[in-house]
Amino acid sequence: MIQQINVHEYDLNRLLDIWEASILATHNFINRDAIDEMKPSVITAFAAMDTVLIYEDHESVAGFMGIKDHKIEMLFLDPVYRKSGIGKQLIEEALQTYKIKYVDVNEQNLQAVGFYKHLGFKVISRSETDDEGRNYPILHMEHEL
Repeated sequence: MIQQINVHEYDLNRLLDIWEASILATHNFINRDAIDEMKPSVITAFAAMDTVLIYEDHESVAGFMGIKDHKIEMLFLDPVYRKSGIGKQLIEEALQTYKIKYVDVNEQNLQAVGFYKHLGFKVISRSETDDEGRNYPILHMEHEL
């Protein structure tokens, strides 16, 4: 079940654990030290979101999505739930209810790039670095209506 949460009243450690597990499972181009360095900015990013959605499966959080300014800023699933359709359900909810249009994806995360293309997103531009200036090229994608 998808539900919106208030990040100021929610245990963000649960979401941070999912983020870390997801990164380890899907971002083989990011090393452990870099992941540890990113954690504080991930926690800060939660507070900046307009909306944070979680997907609960029998009282266990399977994944979450952060939305800001009609853009998916974060979408991470517990690796156990990958390829279960939950990511697609979160995207569909974001498209229908929150009118999202954009997402940024690590270019090296080919599975994510393919996932978003399959759901109707197209690459509109590319950046050499991520928002923090790290050497992780980013594809900026827009949903085709």
